[in-house]
Amino acid sequence: MSAPKQHLSRQRQRQPELEQDYARTTTLGYEAPADTGLVRCIAHGFPTPLARWHFHDEYELHLITATSGKAFVGDWIGPFQPGHLVLCGPRLPHNWISMDMPEGGVPERDLVIQFLHGPIAHAAEQIPEMAEVMALLERARLGVEFFGLSDRAVQHFHAVKAARGFQRLAAFCAYLSDLARCTDFRQLSSVRMQGEEDDAANDQVNALVNRIMRDYAHPLSAGELALELGMSESRFSRFFRRATGNTFTDFVNRIRVNRAGQLLMETDRPVTHICYEVGFNNAANFNRRFLEIKGVTPSEFRRQADHRFGGPPQT
Repeated sequence: MSAPKQHLSRQRQRQPELEQDYARTTTLGYEAPADTGLVRCIAHGFPTPLARWHFHDEYELHLITATSGKAFVGDWIGPFQPGHLVLCGPRLPHNWISMDMPEGGVPERDLVIQFLHGPIAHAAEQIPEMAEVMALLERARLGVEFFGLSDRAVQHFHAVKAARGFQRLAAFCAYLSDLARCTDFRQLSSVRMQGEEDDAANDQVNALVNRIMRDYAHPLSAGELALELGMSESRFSRFFRRATGNTFTDFVNRIRVNRAGQLLMETDRPVTHICYEVGFNNAANFNRRFLEIKGVTPSEFRRQADHRFGGPPQT
């Protein structure tokens, strides 16, 4: 009788867990508190209680060294294999589920570094050279995957873990520097706004994005927004694309699809209901746009998302 109850429990679980400090024990691969300052290193195998759909206040720099499977970062679902390197921002839910684990598991799968935003942000206020690191951390808010750095990432992790005091901070900064200078990366969870050069343009872009984020479920017209800003529609289209990297229609579709992905992950609402709830006016267009942006249909996305808790797929 216990197995069905556990199955139902997994079906009801939709929200990520908040990782608490009391759970961060050395038996799970964490360093002893006396050995940490700004930087905390974790090395662990799989399976492990740490592999679950969860979030925490720290950034997490996560390197996979063994096995392959599915990664879940915010509303992004994708494959991973050894060398997969991701920087997750604070409170961004994430999990990695191995699909090819050998019998008995693996002793080491994850090399992880966690660190808080505050100390780095305060230091950056006084140290101009840290500007590139702050840009990196801003990108990480929605998850960043890096390519071509896996070998150096392993070296960096072990250098940080082996060091203490200021030498550890120096090793950690060297790691961040390589990430900040890496140009081969991709955002994972959602669209990220690109800043304009002047404050007035930034204010306009922020206002536009806030408006879209607030009203995404309602009809949105580029022409109406252009009129509100005192622009022609063609000028508005150029301005919007330069600011966000997307056409207005593509940006709105991405916001709607990302919200749909969240609802598919966190609720049991029918796909057709979610379609209209996020602002699409017909199911065929919703399915087409979702497939273009996420690479899978809404139903398949929900099916894959149920793996993020580590249990068997839901039926």
